Amino acid sequence: MAGKAPKEPANAVHQNAILCETINKERRHQKLYTNFFMNPYKKLHIITGKPNSPYDTQDGEEDSHFVEVIERAHQEPVKKYAFPQTEAQELGWISKPLLETDKCDRRLNFHRIGTPITAYMDAAWRDKEQRENLN
Repeated sequence: MAGKAPKEPANAVHQNAILCETINKERRHQKLYTNFFMNPYKKLHIITGKPNSPYDTQDGEEDSHFVEVIERAHQEPVKKYAFPQTEAQELGWISKPLLETDKCDRRLNFHRIGTPITAYMDAAWRDKEQRENLN
């Protein structure tokens, strides 16, 4: 660092040349966006017309493209996209069960089964709780 000479301050001509070059670069890569459209993610608030206005009584045509965009914006992400767009969407993306199972299949369904021992212990616990609650 000690071997470098101090940088000379740029004069007004150099500053103007740098500014013109920057503007020309921006203009080369600039693309004007002239296709204006309503934001589909913003709630649409409809304002009623004036009471005696003849212009508001005519029914206008419904723009089918606009209606499709609004309906698509209000769908769930699973219906809009084929794959999750973020890491957070990966959890729960596939919500349908992987297997169509039969409820009678004992390999996957472990239902509670009553046996004489469990019936006796249920009665014993109920009796014990009733005695404790009465005291």
